[in-house]
Amino acid sequence: TSGRDEAQVRMPEHQEGMKLWSLNPRTGLWEEEGEFHLDQRRRSKREERTFLVGNMEIRERRLFNLDVPESRRCYIKIRTYRSERYLPSEQVTGAMVSVINLEPTPGYATNPRAWGRFDSALTSSNGACVPAFCDDQNPDAYSAYIMASLGGEELEAVPSSPRLNPLAIGVPQPYLNKLKYRRTDHLDRNIKKTAFRISVAKPTPNVAEESNGPIYPYEKARECEVAPYFAAHFRFYRVEGDRYDYNTVPFNEDDPLSWTEDYLAWWPKPMEFRACYVKVKINGPLEVNLRSRNMGGTHPHTVGKLYGIRDVRSIRDLEQPNLSTACLEFKCSGMLYDQERVDRTLVKIIPQGNCYRESVNSMLHEYLVNHLPVAVNNDSSQYMMLAPLDPLGHNYGIYTVTDQDPRTAKEIALGRCFDGTSDGSSRIMKNNVGITLTFNCQERDAQQQSVFQSLQNVPGQYSASPLRERIAVKRPSRNRVVQIQGKGIPSVRIPQRVQ
Repeated sequence: TSGRDEAQVRMPEHQEGMKLWSLNPRTGLWEEEGEFHLDQRRRSKREERTFLVGNMEIRERRLFNLDVPESRRCYIKIRTYRSERYLPSEQVTGAMVSVINLEPTPGYATNPRAWGRFDSALTSSNGACVPAFCDDQNPDAYSAYIMASLGGEELEAVPSSPRLNPLAIGVPQPYLNKLKYRRTDHLDRNIKKTAFRISVAKPTPNVAEESNGPIYPYEKARECEVAPYFAAHFRFYRVEGDRYDYNTVPFNEDDPLSWTEDYLAWWPKPMEFRACYVKVKINGPLEVNLRSRNMGGTHPHTVGKLYGIRDVRSIRDLEQPNLSTACLEFKCSGMLYDQERVDRTLVKIIPQGNCYRESVNSMLHEYLVNHLPVAVNNDSSQYMMLAPLDPLGHNYGIYTVTDQDPRTAKEIALGRCFDGTSDGSSRIMKNNVGITLTFNCQERDAQQQSVFQSLQNVPGQYSASPLRERIAVKRPSRNRVVQIQGKGIPSVRIPQRVQ
């Protein structure tokens, strides 16, 4: 028998619907206990309480609660992706999905204060289900904003203009129209694109197109959690607008059959795709675009010829404002398609901006010096290396994975690079672990002039100097070991072609 004080029941209409619940420690869900009914007979003259009377079986220690089932609660199914391709293999785990419940349409009950206006959930390999208020009579009674972030990086919602695209949004018609999906920039393109608003219309029973997500009644939480990929859901994706991939020999990574035999193919061996990344740290207040320019280095058929280009933008550290990091793909060294001779890819890493090279991973530098030839590095604004043939690992700042699927290989290698380990994985950048090389990049002073600008702006000052007519640059002699001032990194000039 359970007793309650009627004075503690603030909503009299809940008297009849109140039930006894227990918390299942394995599922984390509240379960109704037995068949109970109200007993309002007074047990004594001073007894002011109403009792729930019934039978129940005590199986284990549990938390119990008197509560009323609430029909105005639903779950919204959300999935987060690495790109706008929305492939099942590119789903991102660990993203924080948040919902903000807005004030209801006039005439409808406000959200109970105890429940709050905000809720959130983390995505797993099967997405996330976030609770929100809904109504089965008026689809516009309750609305909400939904947003997602990954380690401080805001993810982008699928656009709603110039017209709704059900295939991209992940929700079929006519349910999508009923939900009134609108991304935040629907009317103003200058507003951020990182959230969307919907009317949380509770699914109508026995209506087929509303029975398969993305809104689930509160009592169907389990169905929401295990819903298959093809079930309706809303989508967010990582914004990589500064990423650029170019292959001299075109290849569709989503279609391995598009591979063709060519010495300049980025992936030289079909069905064995090897992905390689370096981890570059940027000291400075700005996020920086980085480029890897990949050319043939030691193979007679490819030396000096371009394999491809990769661009990526560094990710700012949330706790250290003057630090950002990027994982940048480069073409792995190894056998070319004819499987007759290896090529050490000549990789040039170039940060965009006012940057100079601060340091190179000491273990990687030692490896490269001991595996000749060595690329010359007489320009401190970039870094060049003949990529190692061995899969060195995080201690060297080199991340390599081989797989039968190119996207899987890249995803695993990128996860290891973010994590800074050779066997772990992370979608949150760890900025001080497993670094390949470091650049210092500062904002250029608008008042600052170069030597050549000074010569041009004040020609009379240098009119008597012979340097005004000719400026000589002393170059190191062939095969001479060069010491870069302030960097302490020796390098050897190599010939442009290898016979």
